[in-house]
Amino acid sequence: MSLTFITSAPLGRGRERSGQFTATHPDAVSLSFTSTTTRLPRPVRPDAHLRMTLDERAATTSFPASTAPTPPEALFTPYDRSEFDRYVQNTYVRYPMTLVAGKGSTVWDDHGRAYVDCVAGIATCSLGHADARLLRAVTDQLSRLHHVSNLYYTREQGELAKWIVTRSCADRVFFCNSGAEANEAALKLARKYAHVTLQLDMPYVVTANASFHGRTLATITATGQPKYHRHFEPLMPGFLYTPYNDAAALEELVQKIHAGEVSAPPDAGRVGLAAILLEALQGEGGVRPGDREFFATARRLCDETGALLILDEVQVGVGRTGRMFGFQNLDVEPDVFTLAKGLGGGIPIGAMAACAPYAEVLGPGEHASTFGGNPLACRAGLTVLQALEHDGVLQNVQARGAQLRTALQALVSRYPEQVKEARGWGLIQGLELVQPHAPQLVRYAIEEGVLLVPAGPTVVRFVPPLTITEKELGEALQAAERALSRLTHASSDA
Repeated sequence: MSLTFITSAPLGRGRERSGQFTATHPDAVSLSFTSTTTRLPRPVRPDAHLRMTLDERAATTSFPASTAPTPPEALFTPYDRSEFDRYVQNTYVRYPMTLVAGKGSTVWDDHGRAYVDCVAGIATCSLGHADARLLRAVTDQLSRLHHVSNLYYTREQGELAKWIVTRSCADRVFFCNSGAEANEAALKLARKYAHVTLQLDMPYVVTANASFHGRTLATITATGQPKYHRHFEPLMPGFLYTPYNDAAALEELVQKIHAGEVSAPPDAGRVGLAAILLEALQGEGGVRPGDREFFATARRLCDETGALLILDEVQVGVGRTGRMFGFQNLDVEPDVFTLAKGLGGGIPIGAMAACAPYAEVLGPGEHASTFGGNPLACRAGLTVLQALEHDGVLQNVQARGAQLRTALQALVSRYPEQVKEARGWGLIQGLELVQPHAPQLVRYAIEEGVLLVPAGPTVVRFVPPLTITEKELGEALQAAERALSRLTHASSDA
């Protein structure tokens, strides 16, 4: 079957700005903070004919029926966890269970007990466990070329970059190994752009309260949650925080930055906004969807100041919300966006995608990754994306997302003393509790046969594989309600 790819999405952004500061980068623009911004149409790209909208692709695909998983009984040997505790650093609070196998949306522990997996490696195993498509692709790639240096060209990296570029606003992609690394790359790009193009001596990046952008020193600084900062001071300079979904507060902060009213070293020199970094939906921050007005304001402020709008798609990208990219739910176009988690279907990979001319900011030697873009990870990523596009996975996310939303809203109605709100998009949805009992609810859920994950002390998150079936999700929801009922009884007995 042949397909003609077309698009109705914007192909990019341009700026025309007057002023005295001229960029040294050949593709950058001249700008001044006191001038107005004119948004220019970008020339039609040579790959425009390859583009096809999400809705057009969805109309050509169908989701295959799921087959029931078969327990691998040979693996059901109890594991002595004391060995693990002896040799592995204690950086996680782990549940007292050992998982040994998985198939589809089901995982088994070392005693042979099955669980519906609504964690999926925290929104990572997009196609579930032991997916035949991913298994074939990775096995084939491993058998011939799994890793070489980025000093050489590899077909798989080029093909994955092309897939992302031809289906988004981006023009080029940098590959790495994780979401934190992808966000680090975006922050380095923003810093260089601010110094060279905006002529800033002290560039600021604005992020949101309750955000989460990674565990490296720069990305925990970008993360707007003080609990992640404790004991790691001094943090990276140049980060400021604003309330999420508060457009007025964001605008006020940006005005203060350019008026020199923010705290800066005495010898800071020229101070200004380098970037606004946001999540279209805050995952770790409590499953909070973005507000259209807030994101439109962020886009406008970046246009007016010359700053970059960077969107962290690490948790919500790659089909998780029912759209290929989370920002498509908000009708906003970033200058830079980052991907990870679900991109590799469980194989480590991250990506930082940028629109022109920002895709040209980082040059040879200014950023790199030894393992980034290796053939094995890129083959996995391409397999996941092709499944989303051609095997009806996106339609399944939309259908199962509606099923999940209806069921969670029903729990809000049935358990008003325990549940405050249900919210989210597609297959990333959260149940906010009245009291900080999310960890206890997750433990009850495990005992009832479903894996869930907290998003803070009051929110329980549902992020199953994108391929979960109606029956599997129904079983998971029944188990979650049993857990909620137990929590209700425990609270009344206390």
